Amino acid sequence: MILVHDIFVCKPGNASKLAKLFKEVMGEEPEVVNILTDMTGQFNRVIMVSKYDNLTAYDKSWEELVKNEEKMQKMKEKMEGYHELYLTGSREIYKVW
Repeated sequence: MILVHDIFVCKPGNASKLAKLFKEVMGEEPEVVNILTDMTGQFNRVIMVSKYDNLTAYDKSWEELVKNEEKMQKMKEKMEGYHELYLTGSREIYKVW
């Protein structure tokens, strides 16, 4: 199993807005495990945690999302302007032992 952390460092005051947006748009996706905001450490972070059986399943989930044009369009509409809420981001992929 792998865990994927999509990490966003938000502009001050926007972490909760981005977390709520992710929860609304991505909350029903079966792979999305949690939407996290920081309590200690680096401030203004939102982390979306997703779980997959392996890297192949991770790749396949992206392919399936792109194929579903209607779903992709709805996500784009809901996520419009989200880039204004954060400064930078990264992705970390972990193997669970």
